[in-house]
Amino acid sequence: MSRAQLSQDENLSFKVHYQLLPKETSQLDLYFSIPTDMGINESTLSEVDFFNANIESHSAYYSEQLHLPLVHSRFISQNKGQNTDYRLNLNLFCYQIKIALDSDVKAVLQLKEPEEFFPAAAMLVEQTDRLLKKLRRYTPPDNKLKSYFQNADNYLSWHTEQAFLKLLANGPKSSEFSEERAVLIEFCQLENQYRTDQTYNSQVTLDDPNRINNKMKLLARLIEYGVVFNKQTIDLTLNLRRLVKGLVTGVIMAFVMFIVLNARSNFQEVTVALIALLGAIYGLRETFKEDLTQWAWRIIQRGRPKWRNRFKSSVSDDIVCTQTIWLEHIRKKDLPHEVTKILKQRRQQNKQAANLMHFCCKNQVNVSEFLPGYDEVQQRITFNMASFVRYLKKGAGKLYTLDGQKVSKNSVERRYQINLVLRFTTKEGMQLERYKLTMNRSEIVAIELMEEGIEDD
Repeated sequence: MSRAQLSQDENLSFKVHYQLLPKETSQLDLYFSIPTDMGINESTLSEVDFFNANIESHSAYYSEQLHLPLVHSRFISQNKGQNTDYRLNLNLFCYQIKIALDSDVKAVLQLKEPEEFFPAAAMLVEQTDRLLKKLRRYTPPDNKLKSYFQNADNYLSWHTEQAFLKLLANGPKSSEFSEERAVLIEFCQLENQYRTDQTYNSQVTLDDPNRINNKMKLLARLIEYGVVFNKQTIDLTLNLRRLVKGLVTGVIMAFVMFIVLNARSNFQEVTVALIALLGAIYGLRETFKEDLTQWAWRIIQRGRPKWRNRFKSSVSDDIVCTQTIWLEHIRKKDLPHEVTKILKQRRQQNKQAANLMHFCCKNQVNVSEFLPGYDEVQQRITFNMASFVRYLKKGAGKLYTLDGQKVSKNSVERRYQINLVLRFTTKEGMQLERYKLTMNRSEIVAIELMEEGIEDD
């Protein structure tokens, strides 16, 4: 059964990713249980604002095995018009190395002890070096194909060096692991020298950090060609919102005109009292028009999808897959039975008052088969919690402890815990998991998967 995986991304963001087969459908539901003391509810955090600013969907081809297209003649045959296949499979290979490397680097940086960090980093160097050698084992003779290879090789070498330099800069420091550190430094130097030997970048570009960075961003987009889909987001509520606004305006105007006509019949002449009455009527109309529109809109749109993402192939412009998305603040009675049940597994002290928010994403793969070399489509949804931070209270206090006759104090920060229930449904079954997301004003401190039957602290 295909499973959804939830993991931390950057300091204040996390991501959910899963794979889909041709013609497969699935549904992802995320239920956020947000403590009321965080101050986040439908009045302070609009679903539309949160979606537009903090939720990012991404879709690309995916393969469990890193295919090496350079050694398969069907991908490099120039006699059978396979140039497109060569480029697509080369891009898939390089793109997956990049994604895997970024993920592994983040995982290694989570290791704060040198005894764990340096062996893991050394192993990552060995694995990456092996993949790069596989990529460079064969250089296509055709000039057009060779340019694709050089662009991909140039970017992957530079990105790899940057990733390991980031490890060295942000990892723990220890003189006991000078040999392991030297291995990382040597690997970075070799990659830098390799690009110099291949004359991939001019000296003018290398001397300007902005130019080399912008060039690599361009090369990164080139290796995404054919692998990462172009996204088109459609607002499904636009016309409905216009209709609701028009109906509410029409009803209010009819009511106002009824009162105006009755007032005119009671006043034979235009007087100060009539003018004051008409002014009060129109003032009340403007005061309550927006409130009535919002009230009617919330009732009508509840439970309806709000957006649809269409992911198109950058090669053929065909729609490969679609996402239909719901996002709304919900009431406790709207929770499904299985979600309520899993939330009840918390300890009593953790069952605090909470506001609930529901994210739902229905996925549909439209094509019956993928291009050669592609096995699955990977969907990745990133949630940035920066919008939550602005409502959190600045909390820092002192914790006093007694050590013999000495009183010591330690600074402590205020942390918040959000319970997040993930439900992923496919035709093969349902995945149901609860996560405890701990965060402060600067970062997500930890994301813990709470095993069924195990209570959290």
